Amino acid sequence: MASIRAAIFAALSFCGTVLFAQDVTLTSPDGQVELSGTLLGFDGEFYRIETVYGELTVDGSGVLCDGPACPNLQDFVAEISLSGSSTMGAVLMPALIEGFALRNNYEAEREEIDARNFVYELADTETGKPVARFFFHVSTTDEGFADLLANDADIVMALREIRPDERQLARDAGMGDMTQANRSRVLALDAMVPIVAPSNPVDRISPQDLAAVFAGTITNWADLGGANAPITLHLPGARTGLGQSVEDDVMGPARFTFAEVITRHDRGLDVLNAVLTDPFAIGIASYADTGNARTLTLTGSCGFSLSAGRETIKTEDYPLTAPMFLYLPARRLPKIGREFLAFTRGPSAQVVIRRVGFVDQAPEEVSINDQGYRFANAVTSAGPEISLEELQRMTRTFYGMSRLTTSFRFEAGSVRLDAQSRSNVQQLARAMEQGKYDARQVLLVGFSDGDGPATANRDIALRRADAVRRAVVTAAETANFERIQLGVDAFGEALPMACDDSAWGRKANRRVEVWVR
Repeated sequence: MASIRAAIFAALSFCGTVLFAQDVTLTSPDGQVELSGTLLGFDGEFYRIETVYGELTVDGSGVLCDGPACPNLQDFVAEISLSGSSTMGAVLMPALIEGFALRNNYEAEREEIDARNFVYELADTETGKPVARFFFHVSTTDEGFADLLANDADIVMALREIRPDERQLARDAGMGDMTQANRSRVLALDAMVPIVAPSNPVDRISPQDLAAVFAGTITNWADLGGANAPITLHLPGARTGLGQSVEDDVMGPARFTFAEVITRHDRGLDVLNAVLTDPFAIGIASYADTGNARTLTLTGSCGFSLSAGRETIKTEDYPLTAPMFLYLPARRLPKIGREFLAFTRGPSAQVVIRRVGFVDQAPEEVSINDQGYRFANAVTSAGPEISLEELQRMTRTFYGMSRLTTSFRFEAGSVRLDAQSRSNVQQLARAMEQGKYDARQVLLVGFSDGDGPATANRDIALRRADAVRRAVVTAAETANFERIQLGVDAFGEALPMACDDSAWGRKANRRVEVWVR
């Protein structure tokens, strides 16, 4: 019984304030309106209480609060709880908190609670008074969503998209649709990268063979062009976001299940260390955790190859890109929490993200002069349905333009943009609202895979490009489109990024690129 009480106390204490005796009464100044209920939160401006009428949000400036749980309005300290991915919670989010504090003249002090919990307290540099506490519970993506549903977290750190059952549970709990733009966002970009020891002669692998290796179908390095030795397997833990992304995006398209002989690791660095100490090991690691290991290039039977790098991850040309998400319920965060989230989208945060080893989302322009290999591939891989005239039209269209690292892709078998692309819509829309593309030409260009007739593929690609245009125009509410030359075009299967002989390759080829002049 004592252990149960201790567990309950710990759970109720997680957000920094013990939640016993939470009954409060909110009364209008004239005493005509009175609401009683359980205080769920206060963000410095609004009370959130559970009443007989359901959960209500009440403007604090219009009521008086009575009860033992009423906050101190004079010395209010905002409290924000974050839970989820250890990859994000261990390095990335603390770096962003410290960057935010530095930019806003706060002193940031970190206090360790235990192996999985710590607190950042931000204090005003002039008065020394605390203004906010960020409580971190570093575990797994699974636990982050569980904490959100239990009302124990304000922000989920996730290395994968929310799953359908979690999305439905959140909707049922009144948290809104967690896939909407104001409920989820891509914070930074990562990728799943196959790694081997530096002494291993194998330097490339097809996605299909990679899945076969972790399914136990390919068990010897000789089958991959290496030594005659058994392959040992290492992966992130099955409940981690990266481990689940491997299951969804590596094994899923190949319709394989994991072999039983895989060694799982709770930390990404443990995967790296295991591979470095075993010349016959292979692992899948975070792009930021590849260290001194040899990273394998993904290739296909047609000769195309793609390596993980900042540019290929940003554009999603690398097929195993893994966005890093923040999920938020449909309730107000304290003002400083909202300011922190706004900071994470700004240029200063993008610098922080790069410095800690992840891939930022700041758009970069890649000159056409730096993309000769892509156009060489277009010529050498053009089938009989792609005419010389179409290749010449494409070259003339792009002449003098640059490709943005912002790209758009769609969910499998759907016209719905994938998670990274939905974030890219908001990013491009904000840039247009800020006037960054005023007096410039912005061309949204659709491409397709090579399955089916070339004419039909071009029509599909053009419709997708127009769908992106409509999404961006809708999101950019204050942009002056009279000052932006925004257009669409499509070249279908004329500029492939990967082989069409696998689901990964076809996904890489179905895209909408952004070109600017």
